[in-house]
Amino acid sequence: MEITSGPFFTTSTGLIDSVDKKLMVLLRDGRKLIGTLRSFDQFANLVLQDTIERIYVGNCYGDIPRGIFIIRGENVVLLGEIDISTDECANLRQVPVEEILVAQREEMEAKQRVDKIRNTTLHHQGFCVDNNQNDLY
Repeated sequence: MEITSGPFFTTSTGLIDSVDKKLMVLLRDGRKLIGTLRSFDQFANLVLQDTIERIYVGNCYGDIPRGIFIIRGENVVLLGEIDISTDECANLRQVPVEEILVAQREEMEAKQRVDKIRNTTLHHQGFCVDNNQNDLY
């Protein structure tokens, strides 16, 4: 669907054209889900079928099968249709789930170490460091 053609809806009714299509959904907690949109409601709550959770680390990715997935609309950050023809042509290498989970854990631990050093340095320079990493209300 092109933005320049016809009416463009910014409400959940804009999802009508995406029913029965393969979508990627980025959630507020950072997870990326890929599945076929089967249903939605006025609050943009989504039902995805044959859903996989895709984890990216560097130029590798791993897929965890999740099945049918119900997503509360307020947790959706980004939603987009996947072009199946270009999905397979990406310069990414698929690895087993166990391997990608280990790589993800190592990446998170390295980030935490860097953040701790940065926060300590900022604190010693007199800056107040906010350690709240969650998006809570």
